[in-house]
Amino acid sequence: MPTPDTIEIRRLRVSTLIGVPDEERATPQTLWITVRMVPGQGFTGLADDISRTIDYHSVALEIQALAAARPRRLIETLALETADLLLCRHPLASVAVTLEKQILPDTDCVAVHLERHRA
Repeated sequence: MPTPDTIEIRRLRVSTLIGVPDEERATPQTLWITVRMVPGQGFTGLADDISRTIDYHSVALEIQALAAARPRRLIETLALETADLLLCRHPLASVAVTLEKQILPDTDCVAVHLERHRA
């Protein structure tokens, strides 16, 4: 089976209030979000027309606004909300979200990953 045409935004920087303890949520933190989007229509037939594809600039702004919208305790929650938002607002067959947080000492980051498909 061929690999589907994919649009990827790698390590988009977002600012959000997140963390389990109240004091951790008191100050905005930087997280990094990677999204891999499989459009419902492949790249064939786009005719070099942005209106026929996913506008990744708009997607990036939507993700940043979502992250900043309210405090959350879990990065898993933000990852799930990001996938739901993208599937709701864009003609995607599927989306994969990886969210990274630099929080533990002696590690590069903690990351969560999920994939969702249009029902």
